[in-house]
Amino acid sequence: MTYATGVAEVTDADFGTEVLGSGVPVLVKFTAAWCGPCRQLKPVLAALAEEEGERLRIVEIDVDHNPATTVRYGVMATPTLMVFDGGEPVRSMVGARPKRRLREELADVLAPAGA
Repeated sequence: MTYATGVAEVTDADFGTEVLGSGVPVLVKFTAAWCGPCRQLKPVLAALAEEEGERLRIVEIDVDHNPATTVRYGVMATPTLMVFDGGEPVRSMVGARPKRRLREELADVLAPAGA
């Protein structure tokens, strides 16, 4: 696992441990080196990771180098953002988006427990 700007990179090999076994919700960006919208999303996710690091973990996985996880979750387009909570996918979003919109879409995930 490697880190770039607060966003960890995971692989097929460590996806179970790093994402499914996480104690906090995890936002996974399914990405590819050739994907322009994926590059647009990078600073958005880096900022969100810095602001919400206590409540939300953000990782990315390269679809070209990690086909098993990509196929397992039915990812057909990049970027696909998938939120995992308690080891289960609870939300899926396709395409780049501004930080404000992403925050709105994650509002219930980021809500404090019991709120």
